[in-house]
Amino acid sequence: MTDIIQAAERVAQLRREIERHNHLYYVEAKPELSDVEFDRLLGQLMALERQFPDLVTPDSPSQRVGGTITKEFESVLHREPMLSLSNTYSLAEVEEFYNRVKKLLALEGVDEQKMVAELKFDGVAISLLYRDGLLVRGATRGDGVQGDDITVNIRTISSVPLRIDGTGELEVRGEVFMRKEDFEQLNESRPEEERFANPRNATAGSLKLQDSAEVARRNMSFVAYYLKGISDESMPHFSRLKLLETLGFSTGEHYQSCGDLKEIGDFIAYWSEERWKLPYETDGVVLKLDAVTLRDKLGATAKSPRWAIAYKYPAQQAITALNAVIFQVGRLGSITPVAELEPVLLAGSTVSRSTLHNFDEIERLGIMIHDRVVIEKSGEVIPKVISVVVEERPLDVLSIVLPLNCPECAMPLVKLEGEVSYYCPNEEECPAQIRGRLLHFASRNAMDIKSLGKALVDQLVAIKLVKDVGDLYLLQEPQLENLERMGRKSARNLLRALDESRSRSCERLLYALGIRHVGRATARELSQAYPSLDLLLKAREEELATVPDIGSVVARSICDYFARPSVQHLLEKLRDAGLQLSSSEVTPQVNRNFAGLTVIFTGSLDRYTRQQASELVVERGGRVVESISKKSGLVVAGQEAGSKLDKALKFGVRVVSEAEFEGML
Repeated sequence: MTDIIQAAERVAQLRREIERHNHLYYVEAKPELSDVEFDRLLGQLMALERQFPDLVTPDSPSQRVGGTITKEFESVLHREPMLSLSNTYSLAEVEEFYNRVKKLLALEGVDEQKMVAELKFDGVAISLLYRDGLLVRGATRGDGVQGDDITVNIRTISSVPLRIDGTGELEVRGEVFMRKEDFEQLNESRPEEERFANPRNATAGSLKLQDSAEVARRNMSFVAYYLKGISDESMPHFSRLKLLETLGFSTGEHYQSCGDLKEIGDFIAYWSEERWKLPYETDGVVLKLDAVTLRDKLGATAKSPRWAIAYKYPAQQAITALNAVIFQVGRLGSITPVAELEPVLLAGSTVSRSTLHNFDEIERLGIMIHDRVVIEKSGEVIPKVISVVVEERPLDVLSIVLPLNCPECAMPLVKLEGEVSYYCPNEEECPAQIRGRLLHFASRNAMDIKSLGKALVDQLVAIKLVKDVGDLYLLQEPQLENLERMGRKSARNLLRALDESRSRSCERLLYALGIRHVGRATARELSQAYPSLDLLLKAREEELATVPDIGSVVARSICDYFARPSVQHLLEKLRDAGLQLSSSEVTPQVNRNFAGLTVIFTGSLDRYTRQQASELVVERGGRVVESISKKSGLVVAGQEAGSKLDKALKFGVRVVSEAEFEGML
C-alpha cells in the first residue's frame, strides 16, 4: 500500500510539472527545460504508470503520446451549429459590414459598437467539450451541425489542456494549425511527390489519421477563440478571450478591441506586413461583434453569422528578374523548365526558383531570360510566375531555347503525340529517371521504404550500385556502411526497411513500378481485374481497355511497359526478393452506398486526404477514377476545385460538396 501511495504522490507531482512546462513551451513560448530534460520527466511518469496502471487517468500528459488505432470516427452533434464566416478580400466590403451592423444595432436602440479584431489562423476548426474540467470530447466542424469525434487525436496536441478549472459543461472552439517550423520538418520527412502544399492541408490530413501516435509526431498546435457555458453569459467576447488565457489556452495573443473603422483599418494594415514575422501562417483578420448579448439580434444566414466577417489578404506578389532557365528530368523522362530567379522576399520567405511547367507555358507567358517577371505564391506557399513586365524588358533579353538533348544523359529528346511535354527516351540508362523511379518506389503510398531518401539514392545511382528497383533487394550491409553519412546503424535501418517492404500488397507494388498513366486509383482497378502481375503481363491491349477507367491510352502504356525485356527481368528480381506479385486481398465492404458509382475528386478536402476519401468510396462498393466524362457518376468538389469541376458542370455530372459526400457515406 505504501508503494502505491508514494507512486501516486510522485505521479501527481510529475503531471503538474510536465503540464507547467507544456504550457510554458506551447502557449507562452518561454521554455525552461531542454527537450532532453522534458523527455526524461515524461519517461519517469510513463514508467510509473506502466508499473501502477490504476494511476492512469484521461488527463495524464502520457495520453499525449498517442497509440490508439481508430478505424472509424463516430459522428457527434454540436451543441450549437459551427457556422463558417463569410469572407471578403475588399476593405470596402469590411466598411459595408461595419456600417450594416451599426445600422441594425441602431434599430435596437444600441449606439455603442465595439469590434474585436483577431488574426485568422489558417487551420482546421474544432470543438472541445469539458465536463467538470476534464476534456471529454474533441470534434471536427464537419458540416456545421455534426462532426467527427477525434478526441484520441486531439489529446496528442500539447497546447490543448486535458484538464481546466471549472464545473459543469464548458465548450471551447478554436483552430488546430501547424507552425511553419513543424510543417517544414514534416515535409522534409516525406518523399518530394507526397509533400503537403501548405500547413493547412497537412493539419487537415493529420487530424483524420487513424493512428494517434503518428498524429502526436506531427506536432500540431491549437488556438482558442470561443467560450460557451460560463455562468456569466453576458460577458463580452474580448473578456472571454482573456478568460480562455487564464484557463490555460493560447488565444494567439494578437487581438484587439476596436471602437471604430479607423482602428479596424489600422489593425488590418499593420498585420498585412507583420504577419510574415509570425511562426505560423495567418491569411487574414476576423472581425466579431464584442457584445455577445447582441449577436442574437443580428442573427445569421444559412451558413454565416451576421455579426462577424473574415477579411482575407490578397495573394502576395513580387517583381524580380529571370536569371536563367534550367531543365529538369522527371522519373518518366518528362523535361520540366525551371525558372532561376533573382532572390526576392515574398510572403515571408525568399524565392529563387519557380517551375514553368512546360514549353507551351513559356510561349503563353512570352517570357525571356533577363525579363522582369511578376511572381505570386499559390496558397501563399508555392511560387509561380504569372506574367512578364513587358514595359520593363531590358535590351539584353535572350530567348529560352528548349534543349535538343537530355541535360542528364545527352539522349535526343522526343515529343509524344498529343502531349505538351518533351521526353528523354533513355528510360533504362538516364540517371535522373533511375533516381526518380527509386524515390517513387520508396514513397509512402508505394512501398514506404522510410530510410531511402534522396541523398542516399543519389549515391547509389552515381556509383552504379543500383540501376533499378530490383537491385535494392540485393544490397548488403558491407556495401552500404562505407557510403557517405551511412555507417553500420544506418545500413541496418535501410535493410530492415527493405525487408518490411516485401510484405506490401500487389496493388501498392503495381503503383510503385511507376508505369506511365498508372496512378493509385488505376493500380487499384488493375489489381482487382488481374489478381497477379503474371496475369496482367499476359493481358492483351483490347482486354485491358475494357477494365473500368483504363481505356486505350492507358492500356497501350501498360502493354508497352510489360513488353520490355528489362521489365520482365525486373519482375524476376522482385519475385526472387520475395515481394507480393499476386494478391488475395479483398477490400472489405462497409455498405453498398456507392455501388456502381464512379467518383472523381477535385480540389482539396478539409477532413480527408485524397487516399482516405478514395478508400471510403471503395469500401462502399464504388470506384474512384482520375478523369471525368459524360458517363461519370459523381464529382466531389473541395476547395479550389479546378477544371474537373468545370467539365462536370458542362457534362451535367452530379457535383456534391465534401459535407454532402460525408452524408452519402
